[in-house]
Amino acid sequence: MLTKRTYSIPVLVLLVAFPAVALAAPGRGDDRPRTGLADARPAPPATLNGPATRFERTVEVHVERLRAARRARLAKLRRQRREAQRREQEAFATLPGGVSRSTLEAIAACESGGDPAIVSADGSYRGKYQFSYGTWESVGGSGDPAAAPEAEQDYRAALLYAQSGSSPWPVCG
Repeated sequence: MLTKRTYSIPVLVLLVAFPAVALAAPGRGDDRPRTGLADARPAPPATLNGPATRFERTVEVHVERLRAARRARLAKLRRQRREAQRREQEAFATLPGGVSRSTLEAIAACESGGDPAIVSADGSYRGKYQFSYGTWESVGGSGDPAAAPEAEQDYRAALLYAQSGSSPWPVCG
């Protein structure tokens, strides 16, 4: 009686032998016709160009959409910033105490070169008019004077000048 084991041994031998025969098949210089797995060749790349091109185009479209959305967000942020700056300038446009712009410009030029974000070497004096934190708070400012908008720094300096004259700026006033 034949068992499954009896049939499986010749099948295994064929499975092992077949790839060896295919590898030993004659090369391209042989004139005999070629058949079997040795003749198998990969599909030409042209058949893959369509799907690959469509995929690349889909990626390009999505990347461009993301870039356009980012540009739109940035443009919106710029508009919002400009509007906020305009509102701040309007809020601080009128200088208190009859202080002239030319007086403030002279003090700022001497103190900081007119740079609203400058900080002294030791960090004690900050902004266009080199406010200390205490002086800044005494004229209604909050936070870092160097981080405040320039229009607010002008307004607070005018308040200080109206209260104390040029004495807060002993060298530049």
